[in-house]
Amino acid sequence: MARTQALMIQIATGDPRPIGRQIVDAVRMKVATGALAPGAQLPSVRGLAQQLMVNPNTVAKAYAELTTEGWLESRQGMGLYVAAPRQRLSDAERERRLDEAIGRFVNDVIPLGFPDEAVEARLAHELQQLTSRKTA
Repeated sequence: MARTQALMIQIATGDPRPIGRQIVDAVRMKVATGALAPGAQLPSVRGLAQQLMVNPNTVAKAYAELTTEGWLESRQGMGLYVAAPRQRLSDAERERRLDEAIGRFVNDVIPLGFPDEAVEARLAHELQQLTSRKTA
């Protein structure tokens, strides 16, 4: 039986994303980078809500979204667990989301005035950091 794994995430009050979105994004990132392994049990809704000092309904909605998307699986009477890896989105949806994310990124970065090479180097570095965490 898997032990509940502490979910070490933080909520930023100055973040423009709603708290539920921050929870969803943080769990997705932890699963994608391997920080949360398949089969790991997550804290209960009440437990995570207390840890983050947020409304339990917010956590419940975030968990529901992650379950619907296939990141988590619910086991009757046992709790929520990280689902086994699989492609969670269609190729077309993955492409659409990538285009959307790149568009947001470019719109946020271009006004900062950095040379393209500096932006590309920083992005490559960050991607490498995530990749090395995933394979470690």
